[in-house]
Amino acid sequence: MMTFELFWHSLWHFVLAYVFYYPLFMSTLWIIGAIFFYYKNEKPYLKYIIPPLRGNESWQGVSILIPCYNEGQNAIETITYALNVDYPEFEVIAINDGSKDDTLEILIALAKDHPKLKVVNLAENQGKALGLQAGALLAKYEYLICIDGDALIDKYCVHWMVKHFIRYPEVAAVTGNPRIRNRTSLLGKIQVGEFSSIVGMIKRAQRSFGRLFTVSGVITGFRKAAVHEVGYWSPDMLTEDIDVTWKLQRNGWDVRFEPRALVWILMPETLSGLWKQRLRWAMGGVQVMLKNFKVLFMHKQTHLWGLMTELMLSTLWAYSMLLVFVIWFISLFFPIGYLMPQQSPILPDQSSVILIGACLIQFAVSKWLDGHYDEGMGKNYYWMIWYPFAYWLLNLFTAVTALPKVLFGKKGRARWVSPDRGVHQQVPKKKR
Repeated sequence: MMTFELFWHSLWHFVLAYVFYYPLFMSTLWIIGAIFFYYKNEKPYLKYIIPPLRGNESWQGVSILIPCYNEGQNAIETITYALNVDYPEFEVIAINDGSKDDTLEILIALAKDHPKLKVVNLAENQGKALGLQAGALLAKYEYLICIDGDALIDKYCVHWMVKHFIRYPEVAAVTGNPRIRNRTSLLGKIQVGEFSSIVGMIKRAQRSFGRLFTVSGVITGFRKAAVHEVGYWSPDMLTEDIDVTWKLQRNGWDVRFEPRALVWILMPETLSGLWKQRLRWAMGGVQVMLKNFKVLFMHKQTHLWGLMTELMLSTLWAYSMLLVFVIWFISLFFPIGYLMPQQSPILPDQSSVILIGACLIQFAVSKWLDGHYDEGMGKNYYWMIWYPFAYWLLNLFTAVTALPKVLFGKKGRARWVSPDRGVHQQVPKKKR
């Protein structure tokens, strides 16, 4: 019995330490990496509206691809913003992917008045991956800017993305900086901070340390030759953006993050819509983990070892946290105190204060970083106190649910599902 108790106490101490120290370590790493990225890649360009060219460089033509599925409510606004970008040479290709509403009629009507707009109609819903491939094959230009059918692209976004392509021939993709439009509900306010403190900060940090886990599906620029080389986007992956990022990097291409490439997006504002979105993201991450696990045994793929290790440790953390919750819940009804060497089953001692403090520091740093481009970031700082309680639990349970769903779920082509996009709002003011 004593041997079992010693073993259990040691294991329990290890699990609690891992549950506590892993997010604390990653938060510290993200903050350091993001600050380094800012001083190296952002601060030198803050005074420019568009990036300056060097030597014999010149702006090259781009094709803006907009796959649409049931976007009748958003199509006019999205296409209008795309047609009004400030760029010398471009075309807009809207791909109607078997929409069941009036999306196709709206796109055709817009094309009659705008010669730069081309419309591609897929009679049946094929999924975003094949929609993007259809647009890429018909694109006139080498550089592709891909945005979602409800996204509003910033006027100078294209300049900031194309800069990387014309200056660095090894760059295959440049992901932009999505900003939340709907900010009236609590979920909307929290997501404003999340996209800065989690999404934007992680991308900055990952670029500082070498590679990106994923581009943002809502706004990314691609070099056509690169996506052609890797076989375009995979139609059987739930998150084609994560998958294509790994395919490109495994083939030796570079993928970058450009915080000045802004796009305004709508996000779910109901718990049901948020759960479906985050579960799809989590399942996509698991699919990519299983598909690319073998890179850990390839000496030519060492540049991806860090990303794969982080993905595996994050999954392990989710299940470790679940174990803590389960044992704590059981302890409420059964006398198993001898299994729990500490009073706090969730976090060791009072260390939750340390985690919350680190979380708020992370939010403050992210507010400072993205506050250069997005006004009103400070007003959402107060609401971020709810992030650990709401989104940590949400992300925990989606991560735990995703693994068995991918392992034992039905395989097949990933097709569109119209998401919850919350309450439509005016685009917040952008700093110059």
